[in-house]
Amino acid sequence: MRIVLLGAPGSGKGTQSQRLMQQEHIPQISTGDLLRAAVARGTELGRKAKEAMDGGRLVADQLVLGLIRERLAEPDARRGFILDGFPRNLAQAQALDRLLATLRQPLDLVVQLEVDYGELVRRIAGRRTCADCGRVFNLFTAPGQLSENEVCPRTGSAHRLIQRPDDNEATVTERLRVYDEQTRPLIEFYRARGLLRVINAEGEVDEVTRRLEQALHAIERPKAAKTARASTRKLGSPKRSAPRRGASRRAAKSASGMRRKAAATARAASKGKPPRRAPDGTRTGTRRGARRARR
Repeated sequence: MRIVLLGAPGSGKGTQSQRLMQQEHIPQISTGDLLRAAVARGTELGRKAKEAMDGGRLVADQLVLGLIRERLAEPDARRGFILDGFPRNLAQAQALDRLLATLRQPLDLVVQLEVDYGELVRRIAGRRTCADCGRVFNLFTAPGQLSENEVCPRTGSAHRLIQRPDDNEATVTERLRVYDEQTRPLIEFYRARGLLRVINAEGEVDEVTRRLEQALHAIERPKAAKTARASTRKLGSPKRSAPRRGASRRAAKSASGMRRKAAATARAASKGKPPRRAPDGTRTGTRRGARRARR
């Protein structure tokens, strides 16, 4: 299953991607994670991405697509993938379509997570990230995550929670404006292709997960029915063997000869001449025919 999750900042794409990854056993592909990993490994794409980021520029779409292509070539992506945070605009969506067509891995579904913007601001303002393992917590929407027994898997100690510089109300408002301008048009782009499902992403996390699962199962049923119809047609339509080429030619030659004989008989009759063969099959107008007639 190949999926894209769309949604404004704070709509829960990351949380639902993590849950979906564990349930479907397919990888979550986050372009931010890919960029950080490529930079850390020092790959060619990583070096180019680092140059752009160090210079305060956006990483070019072609670089990001190159990272996605490399990631999709890994064994765990053969069963499918979840794209989280990409594409962000129409140009990226069109480039992604071309890439997936080349790889013969077209998208199965695009899910839009809809959340009221006031709720988004509240969610993002309460978001905290562990400085060591990168896990995201929320002080407002999921306070139970921070239990006393919760430790960082990387350090074995309590999580060191920090707030990202862009997780404040003023910055969030600007991010939502950019989202409306650049990413919202993707809703119609994917709806026109018959790939879009929109779900309400407000409420308890488990309830949102249930709605997402329903959207996924809705596409699995038509795919299963299509496969069943194809199998039925294959079983119910035995392959017809083509006639042999020599047999076809002999049949055509015989039919042509019969037509010529009938035409000759008709012409002889119109001129008052007896036919060359009598009704009993003997030839007329010959000595043998005359002898048989006298008998």
